[in-house]
Amino acid sequence: MKAVFIVYNQALTEKVSEILNGLLIRGYTMWTDVKGRGTKTGEPHMGSHTWPALNNSILSITEDEKVPLILKKLDELNKSAEEQGLNAFVWNIESTL
Repeated sequence: MKAVFIVYNQALTEKVSEILNGLLIRGYTMWTDVKGRGTKTGEPHMGSHTWPALNNSILSITEDEKVPLILKKLDELNKSAEEQGLNAFVWNIESTL
């Protein structure tokens, strides 16, 4: 099992949901109105007058074999809307209950 943590501009919420639904990834936790700034490029998303955008984030625990598909689809989305901002991170899950 792997944990996939996705952080993205709120404007991409519907498209990120479509990716997860299309890959039959049902379980996840979502945080809304997340503030932050990317490590390489892009503008901060702080929900302020100066930086009005905000992010959402999703954490999903899924089967190892689905991870390459998730990352491929998210990369395609990111390339089609680079100005919005999207990052994904993957961790190993040692155990669950």
